[in-house]
Amino acid sequence: MRDPFLPAPLPLVRAALPLAHALHLRTLPLHVHEILPAFCIYTFLGRVVSPLLSPRLFPATYPRLPARTRHNWDVHVVSLLQSVAINGLTLWLLYADADRRRMDWRGRVWGYSGATGMVQGFAVGYFLWDVLVSAADPGLFGWGAVAHAGSALAVSMLGFRPFVNYYGLNFVLYELSTPFLNIHWFLDKVGMTGSWAQLVNGVVLITTFGCSRLLWGTYQTVNLYRDVWRAIQTPAELPVPRWLALAYLASNTVLSVLNVYWFGRMVQTVRARFRKPEGEKRGKGGN
Repeated sequence: MRDPFLPAPLPLVRAALPLAHALHLRTLPLHVHEILPAFCIYTFLGRVVSPLLSPRLFPATYPRLPARTRHNWDVHVVSLLQSVAINGLTLWLLYADADRRRMDWRGRVWGYSGATGMVQGFAVGYFLWDVLVSAADPGLFGWGAVAHAGSALAVSMLGFRPFVNYYGLNFVLYELSTPFLNIHWFLDKVGMTGSWAQLVNGVVLITTFGCSRLLWGTYQTVNLYRDVWRAIQTPAELPVPRWLALAYLASNTVLSVLNVYWFGRMVQTVRARFRKPEGEKRGKGGN
């Protein structure tokens, strides 16, 4: 399926060619016009739109937050909007791109779809923004967030060789749980900790996270490893450099390990919101 977005302007394509040649990312110039606007839009949302609208939409909460928490709020706004947009686009392409569904293992390893490249372009724009924001204040966001953003950026960029471009779209569906993760955070900040809304959202969050990142993610990772191993073991086909396979698989493994770690933390966090104090439990047990 062709890229449904506007074609890349020729001057921008030419400007991206030196970087594409240096990094051996042959399809990068075809999507640079999606990467740069995405990065600029996310930056604009975080620095202008959220600080402007949040005090008006949440006048009792946002203005009273400490400066670093307001910055964290703005980052969560960007993450929420991005995840909703990229999930909708990805689900539509999974349904609409018939060429992608017909790919065999060769297509899944070396094939290229302009539509998938478009989604990866938007994802690269976001993860580039995410890397810069997370790395600027790891004390606030945590080194795990920096590792996640860096690994996701590396995996997305390697798709422009193209290499396992097919799986890039599948792994974007990790983001299905992200809207509910952000909603959970916002509910804490607006004083709805322990509410029914947070309970329902917490159940949906744990369910979508477990299904999209652990079950779906593990299934796609196994398929990815199998296809790459078959490509390495088939000398008559296009060669897969060992460093490339290791770099992609290492980045993907980092994401998988973080998903398992975060899932455990998430379950503990949601349970803590609704666990009754020990004194209250003993008091009720004595009645």
